[in-house]
Amino acid sequence: MALMADPGERHWGYDLSKRSGVRSGVLYPTLQRMLDEGWLRDGWEEQGEVRGKRPPRRYYELTDKGNAELGAVLSAARQDVRFRLLMGGSPDG
Repeated sequence: MALMADPGERHWGYDLSKRSGVRSGVLYPTLQRMLDEGWLRDGWEEQGEVRGKRPPRRYYELTDKGNAELGAVLSAARQDVRFRLLMGGSPDG
């Protein structure tokens, strides 16, 4: 859901973890699987974008395939009573 909040934007792993509430030990393997499936593309922040002394951050962007596939997964989850509250719906439908 965090990726689909801004599907055309770059997403940073740390921000995705904070927004989704998913631990990094679960998030990064999931992002890697999504990269392997072609749902995401990744890259590194340009040196000119880096503030302070921190290293460049890795970003993730949804591909067209990822947008369609993840959209379908979320649509199916909205129909599943087990996920309705997580998806922001009511338990009764």
